[in-house]
Amino acid sequence: MTSAADSLAALPLGTRVVVRYRLHGDTHRATDALGDLVAVDAVTCTVATRRGEVEIALADVLLAKPVPPLPAPRPR
Repeated sequence: MTSAADSLAALPLGTRVVVRYRLHGDTHRATDALGDLVAVDAVTCTVATRRGEVEIALADVLLAKPVPPLPAPRPR
């Protein structure tokens, strides 16, 4: 596990995070998942994004950090 994956695994479930990870193990392509951390085990983590849950192999995690919660909706 990388240090980014270690720090991700140490966060409490429900923390809003952004995770940059390799696409299917490809060393040249990466993407981000932004949402709530809903599960972490020895091999994967799951982030609940606006588009659904994303399961990410911890070995593919490049960067991870907690982010502030969504701001309250502004009145129209």
